[in-house]
Amino acid sequence: MLRIFFSSEDILRTRMAPAADPVWELVLSLHLLQGRSADPLMANWRRTVARGLHQDSASDRLRLLFALNPPRGYFPDFLTPYQSLQGFEAGLEALRGMPAETLHRDLTVLAGENELPSSASALARGEPEVLRHLTDSMVQYQTLAITPYWPRIQAAVEADRTRRARALLDGGVEGLLTSLRPAMRWDAGVLEVLDYPDTRELHLDGRGLLLVPSFFCARTPVALLDPALPPVLVYPVDRLGGLLREPGRGAGPVPDGTNREALAALLGRTRAAVLEATDQGSTTGEVARRLQISAAAASQHTTVLRNAGLLVSQRDRNTVLHTLTPLGRAMLDA
Repeated sequence: MLRIFFSSEDILRTRMAPAADPVWELVLSLHLLQGRSADPLMANWRRTVARGLHQDSASDRLRLLFALNPPRGYFPDFLTPYQSLQGFEAGLEALRGMPAETLHRDLTVLAGENELPSSASALARGEPEVLRHLTDSMVQYQTLAITPYWPRIQAAVEADRTRRARALLDGGVEGLLTSLRPAMRWDAGVLEVLDYPDTRELHLDGRGLLLVPSFFCARTPVALLDPALPPVLVYPVDRLGGLLREPGRGAGPVPDGTNREALAALLGRTRAAVLEATDQGSTTGEVARRLQISAAAASQHTTVLRNAGLLVSQRDRNTVLHTLTPLGRAMLDA
């Protein structure tokens, strides 16, 4: 079990990541790809990515990246720098500038349980060429395994963020932390991660905690090993039916000149209004009250919009929360 200790100052400084973190998603997807999970929601993604790697003539360049990310156990803290909050390139830039002592320390821990390729020695010395090789391989892997599915990943993470935002509004930060059940338990200033593989304590010491919702995180939340790093806890979100490759370039903008009237003509006025009502996230009951329609009608309209890829729906006990997908937001904002 991991026990995270909060002071009153830590509670004030606890916050959510602003969006899906592309570096964390990449790293955790590598663990999922190599693991033995039989999750049917991810089976098609695993087959497609494995086939793409097999066909990619440059896939041998990924050997170091895969070795740094074993399917189970420890993986280096330096792979997920805090700067990735600002985006993929910011995370890679921080990785390219990682101090040699940090690289050596983390790789020593990893080598204690795993066999590493010879290039890991040069990486541990902080050789710039090897660091560039590593970040180039991350870009290569992202193009194949993450980018085609990014709108779905974003939608699942944003749906979770909306759910946590409502918990925060209703119950403050303690309400937010309580909402992380059942994987975690909040009690008297301590957040317990129940199925954590090690027995550890993390004292935040006034730094607060960054909560990072993740699509590729497995059942157990993940924390960094080094207690001196900014405290981060990555936790799994509802995968909302799994991953499908987005057609073409994914959820791009709708054609110029589309407006709310055109949207109403396309969807029907009630469904267009339902789409607008879920702009900031709404339950089925809230949609019904806002539009003065029956709960059954609201449920029917949200089902149609969800099946069209415009909404995602997430059940939380007795309510279902609906949020826009990137495609739904593009249609609404055009």
